[in-house]
Amino acid sequence: MKKYSFISILSTVAFATVIFLSCTRSSNNLSYRINPHSGDKISLISFGTMRFPMIDDENGNRIVNQEVVNKLIDMAIAGGINYFDCAPVYLSGQNESSVGVALKRHNRKDFFIATKMSNFRDFSFEAGKAMYHKSFEDLQVDYIDYYLLHSIGNGGVDQFRQRFIDNGLLEFLLEEKKAGRIRNLGWSFHGDVKAFDTLFEMGIQWDFGMIQMNYIDWQHASGRNVNAEYLYTKCVENNVPVMVMEGLLGGRLASLSPLALNVLNEVNPNMTPVQWAFRYLGSFDNVLTVLSGMNRPEHIQENLATFSPLKPLSQKELDALAVVTEIMTTAGFVNCTRCNYCLPCPFGVDIPAVLTRYNEYISERKELDKADPILQQASLCKECMLCEKECPQRIGIVKKLMQIDSIIRQ
Repeated sequence: MKKYSFISILSTVAFATVIFLSCTRSSNNLSYRINPHSGDKISLISFGTMRFPMIDDENGNRIVNQEVVNKLIDMAIAGGINYFDCAPVYLSGQNESSVGVALKRHNRKDFFIATKMSNFRDFSFEAGKAMYHKSFEDLQVDYIDYYLLHSIGNGGVDQFRQRFIDNGLLEFLLEEKKAGRIRNLGWSFHGDVKAFDTLFEMGIQWDFGMIQMNYIDWQHASGRNVNAEYLYTKCVENNVPVMVMEGLLGGRLASLSPLALNVLNEVNPNMTPVQWAFRYLGSFDNVLTVLSGMNRPEHIQENLATFSPLKPLSQKELDALAVVTEIMTTAGFVNCTRCNYCLPCPFGVDIPAVLTRYNEYISERKELDKADPILQQASLCKECMLCEKECPQRIGIVKKLMQIDSIIRQ
């Protein structure tokens, strides 16, 4: 397949419908893009709801802080953000119900809801159909704007067929779309690129697709991830608008090393690392929206400022990001996105916290602090491998925890 450089894709219209995805502006100056398949006008920055704030209830159970969630969603809608991404498996099954409570207080025509078929454990048609109907119940809606086949690629082509084809579930969802209960049908992708390619060989015109994309993963995806350059280009060629997840690579691109930060500050000292990362993504014409896991008011404020309106990156700014990419891809980071699929660990390791703290030391080019209580959790690992079975990034978690433990024990 022909390779496209970042610059050539930005400067060349690969197919006619990309014209329809150019930015428009609302009265609040926020940038929007139009889905050519449905005509939906979607905010270029959207609300990923996987990382809502949690609190302990009276019994010590972790629950969503509904009061804070309501305020965050109110703030987002007031700023013009109108796309909210959910999944049945997020937040230990509390995600959709918390979003449903918050959005029920708003006019249904003012927002788009996206959720997913997260049938990772039970591939039966009956289980999938039950999950689908429960999403409607928890979200308190009678139609879903954007419905995704969740994490295509994990388990490869065979598992894709078991989850959606052999059991008749995809056929059911296509019928639900015809009935209007699903307005747009698409997918999210992690894992085996053969499963990704299969999506475009099925004779289905997908309304959208979600890929992991950022300036590191564009050509330097690690683990079982696939370079976003390939994924994005194939979507362009097949008239599939792109939803972006992990635009900050699990927060890694929000907190850069001093060396990387200095490179960016020499070009534009007034931009934060988050703004650099999100302006990069918005510079692609076929990106319909960029998901952001906003769990504090300042996240919403910063994102609204970045996209009101979006200012595409200049060539000088792109060159600076290329230098930062080189710095970061040679530093030895762990590609953890803090999705928390690996939790709970049966031995009490907060795996995302350990790997994130490790990345922080790496980014600062510092030796690991042997007294750091978070890093010390690595010693609790018993190599049961349950975490690696759940990790969509296919990180060698156990090996990395063993390495961290070995270093701090020296």
